[in-house]
Amino acid sequence: MASTLRKIPFSVQILAGLVLGVALGFLARAAELSWLTTTLDTVGGLFVQLLKLAVPPLVFTAIVVSVVSLRGVANAARLALKTLLWFGVTALIAVTIGIGLGLLTDPGRGVTLDVAGAEAPERTGSWTDFLTGIVPTNPVGAFVDNNVLQIVFLALVVGAAALLIGEPAEPFVNLNRSVLAIVQKALWWVIRLAPIGTLGLIGNAIASYGWDLLAPLAKFTTAVYVGCAIVLFVVYPVVLLAAGRLNPLRFFAGAWPAIELAFVSRSSVGTMPVTQRSVERLGVPREYASFAVPFGATTKMDGCAAIYPALAAIFVAQVFGVQLGVTDYLLIAFVSVVGSAATAGLTGAIVMLTLTLSTLGLPLAGAGLLLAIDPILDMIRTATNVAGQALVPTVVAAREGTLDRAAYDSAGKRDLTDLDEADQPADRPTDRLAPAPA
Repeated sequence: MASTLRKIPFSVQILAGLVLGVALGFLARAAELSWLTTTLDTVGGLFVQLLKLAVPPLVFTAIVVSVVSLRGVANAARLALKTLLWFGVTALIAVTIGIGLGLLTDPGRGVTLDVAGAEAPERTGSWTDFLTGIVPTNPVGAFVDNNVLQIVFLALVVGAAALLIGEPAEPFVNLNRSVLAIVQKALWWVIRLAPIGTLGLIGNAIASYGWDLLAPLAKFTTAVYVGCAIVLFVVYPVVLLAAGRLNPLRFFAGAWPAIELAFVSRSSVGTMPVTQRSVERLGVPREYASFAVPFGATTKMDGCAAIYPALAAIFVAQVFGVQLGVTDYLLIAFVSVVGSAATAGLTGAIVMLTLTLSTLGLPLAGAGLLLAIDPILDMIRTATNVAGQALVPTVVAAREGTLDRAAYDSAGKRDLTDLDEADQPADRPTDRLAPAPA
């Protein structure tokens, strides 16, 4: 049975899970089968829970190892700076598109929702909480609370210290490499369950929400999907062509397994091993990819932290009758570019949305109006996030002259089921990371 499933392309398996999930969701809603809805919810919830289980050790060890690996990277500081720069540039473009779509579509105009009954979500964000929340009160608490932002901070500090210490820190670094390999191995098993997880997640969304709930928010939902599609299939190809002189079709062919998994799992961090493997197959040197992808998985959120909060802020302002000015739109752009780490690579973008609303002085209860359909929106948001996380290291490597063009041109010829530990790409020599001669 297992060998038969391996012969079926993973994309077909996920599509089958998607179709079956939609069918079961409509059946559960139409026939009012509460047991089926509960089953779908449990199956989808367990899949996401398994992904989250791997997040703390995966993020910590991946970032520690990636920071230490910069020791062998020529001009590592410049690469890191350029990566951050392109993270910011693409985020700014994405939030501009989000604001433009919001002004064009007026997603909250004419929407009739019970705003009196709306409550602020339990998890909210503010600049004070964001800044003070970066540093944990104790290292164990960050892992217990699954606070990815604090885990990232700890990993960066520990990785930098290990990098400076050098040889005496090698046993610790090797331990992190071993733990990372073990976690990634286990996570691959979870990723193989994505078709079943898709069935549960999509089925529960259909059974729980239905058109009655989506109808008032149809314009907003459409705007989010259109905005993400514009970034995915217009902005990113333009960046690839203009900045890297790369064929966009080859990029999407190579990155599609990660984008596909992100859509169904709704977790940038959970998708990170697939994203990194896809980026390496696109020809990005492993030493650089091992830094850029984990860092991007926790900070690079064009969908969750740029397009969505921009549209959502305009929606909330219109629903509550608040007029936004030029300064407010500039604040939205600022929050999206600077505060995107608040999303921390987990499913959902409520923290980032509440951070944006609080910065603008809008009612935090407005976020509660969107909580019901958040899983539906989160699929396309996360797919956009992951595509951007693969795009930036590819473009930076191309501009630095370190991208393996032959590997890039042949990317996408294998399925996600081939991107496992049994098919590791050959280590590329470190000297390929040196910039191309002028």
